[in-house]
Amino acid sequence: MKQTVIDILIYLFEHFVEDDLELEADRDRLKSELRDAGFDAGQVTKAFDWLQELAANRADSDGLPVAACTSTRVFTFDEERKLDAECRGFIYFLEQAGVLDGISRELVIDRVLALENDELDISQLKWIILMVLFNQPGQEQAFVWMEDMVMDDLNRNLH
Repeated sequence: MKQTVIDILIYLFEHFVEDDLELEADRDRLKSELRDAGFDAGQVTKAFDWLQELAANRADSDGLPVAACTSTRVFTFDEERKLDAECRGFIYFLEQAGVLDGISRELVIDRVLALENDELDISQLKWIILMVLFNQPGQEQAFVWMEDMVMDDLNRNLH
């Protein structure tokens, strides 16, 4: 089975998010553990690059104007190719529910486009949203809400 960057990101998030690791300080150890777990070294490097860009984008988003609550996000052709109707609808739903704001929505879309996958399924999108919210200051309540949703999905799939 071919492991993708999203598989590595999910593995990292599931196994190391509670450890409060510093990505830069623990990078070599984590890369070694991921390779020991069977992940391809090239894909591991891409996953760390993805995480580093997420952190950089978080810093760049400070001071950006926020779209009005009544505005509607129109997806580009490339975005529609990666995000099917179900995924786009889910993003709209999260915005309406107040889980995503305009900035976090754009970060989610940016991180989706940064993946090599041609398409994402809804469960992968939920993980990306969870990672973005985890990295956004002031989004703790939205993160907990999203984490509950992801964990409910996992538990439902196990039973």
